[in-house]
Amino acid sequence: MNSIVCIAGPTASGKTALAVELAKELGGEVVSCDSMQVYRRMDIGTAKPSPEETQGIPHHMIDVAEPDEDFSVSRYCAMAAPIVDDIVARGKVAIIAGGTGLYMDSLIRGNDFAPFPSTGVRERLEAETDEIGLPAMRNRLREIDPETAGRVFDRKRILRALEVYLETGETITEHNRKTQLIPPRYTPLWLGLDFSDRGELYRRIDRRVDLMLEMGLLAEIRGLLDSGIPEKCTAMQAIGYKEFVNALEGRETVQQAAEEVKKASRHYAKRQLTWFRRNRAVHWLVRGESQGSGEILASARQIIRDSDN
Repeated sequence: MNSIVCIAGPTASGKTALAVELAKELGGEVVSCDSMQVYRRMDIGTAKPSPEETQGIPHHMIDVAEPDEDFSVSRYCAMAAPIVDDIVARGKVAIIAGGTGLYMDSLIRGNDFAPFPSTGVRERLEAETDEIGLPAMRNRLREIDPETAGRVFDRKRILRALEVYLETGETITEHNRKTQLIPPRYTPLWLGLDFSDRGELYRRIDRRVDLMLEMGLLAEIRGLLDSGIPEKCTAMQAIGYKEFVNALEGRETVQQAAEEVKKASRHYAKRQLTWFRRNRAVHWLVRGESQGSGEILASARQIIRDSDN
């Protein structure tokens, strides 16, 4: 039996529930692969699994950073890889479950994200961005690495791409191409979750947002702000937080913010599916009218059995 199973898919597709059921059957532990669940005190808006949902199955890589800390794919891989290795060494199955494609792919491939020594390049880029603006910095990146510039839009990743080039003389695109040629760190069994009716996925997303509000998401966000967490920090700019910060600050209504969160989450789900569908190793489990949770679990079991033959 494969000692590592990856469960990928869009938000609200049921990854945690499937991971828990498989962990119970296979003798496994779950390694979360969610770039937001790493943050402490951000529970409701990140849909962290409750004790009732985890059913006593160990879950790793949850609550490992403060909301105002910088957290990156390099830090995730550095922390998660030893956990996966330890689970496997103890004779258990590591079930890596989540929707953050970059984190999951980088962990599996064993990408090298060693930090640069402090040379002041990043600080100069930050200061220059404050002076001339992010669009100008993105234009500079476009001249150096048009492929990366075409798919990154946020400040953190634009400056990281420029930093990599200035420090190494190699673009992010070139680095990624070379990395693709290196044998992966792990060879997992890949499972992916999707829906035959995309509308059903979107309805699940909408219900999740409504439930988050009922569970006290606004109070969670207010508590973070009152504790001194800056509203502009990376964690608070995530979907489900930045919109409701605007509502709490009176810049829009809660209803308007909720609709924005639902819309942004649906777009995010599309991007997640696009990312994972590039991976030809994924065995897709498609939920439809005749494929509920029980049928999905049965299909996953069969795929796992077939992989052992």
